[in-house]
Amino acid sequence: MEVKVVNYDKNWPEKFELEKLALKDLLTDELIKVFHIGSTSVENLKAKPIIDILLVVNDIEKLDSYKSGFESLGYEVMGEFGMENRRYFRKGGDNRTHQIHAFQYDNLTEIIRHLAFRDYLRKNEQVKNEYSSLKETIANTCNNDIDKYCDDKDAFVKQHEKLAIKAYLNNI
Repeated sequence: MEVKVVNYDKNWPEKFELEKLALKDLLTDELIKVFHIGSTSVENLKAKPIIDILLVVNDIEKLDSYKSGFESLGYEVMGEFGMENRRYFRKGGDNRTHQIHAFQYDNLTEIIRHLAFRDYLRKNEQVKNEYSSLKETIANTCNNDIDKYCDDKDAFVKQHEKLAIKAYLNNI
């Protein structure tokens, strides 16, 4: 997989909305909410051009019965994929275009973590710019090693996730 960070694309929200409609059609009974998360959800943030989607569902185990439906939408069904109580789906193979992180409605730790970090980046221009620059630098030096890319930005993400969660909780 090529690790490439690009400038923000104003078409990313529309690509999310199209995928959201397809997912709503597929998961009518199980779906509670669909969120656009990750870097492509933050205007003017450089990102890998992969639409990150957060699904909040009634019963995470029931998502397993939608395997053929996800596959018909072009997704590879990955199961928990290293994170307990999550279901992960990816689309596009080595040229990934979308990825889904699905959680049951009561997994608030993970749901809030994703939403808080997204909202924090949307509201904090300086942090967004630092993150953008960091991601671009790492992408240019990681030799397409996605694990190295993720590891090298991990400290920054964890530091700002903590601040983001605090800010999120102060606003509810």
